[in-house]
Amino acid sequence: MTHAENQHRGIDAGRLGEQELIRELENIHRSRHDTLLHGSRGALAAHTTRMAELEEEYVRRHPDRPVAPGRTRAGARARPAAT
Repeated sequence: MTHAENQHRGIDAGRLGEQELIRELENIHRSRHDTLLHGSRGALAAHTTRMAELEEEYVRRHPDRPVAPGRTRAGARARPAAT
């Protein structure tokens, strides 16, 4: 990757320290809605790519993270239907 490419994408997710990764995830999730509503197609595509990279790195580092029962397919199906 060239310096110019890295400048737009940020530091490789695998090279971020744990606190840096968490901070990047918090920032990108916070800015997602605004990017969706007001960003150009290119900005939205870049945002989506970066968000996926950060999330994949988090899951790679934390494969045994606790998963809330309601956040699984079975748990979602067990919820009462909205009326």
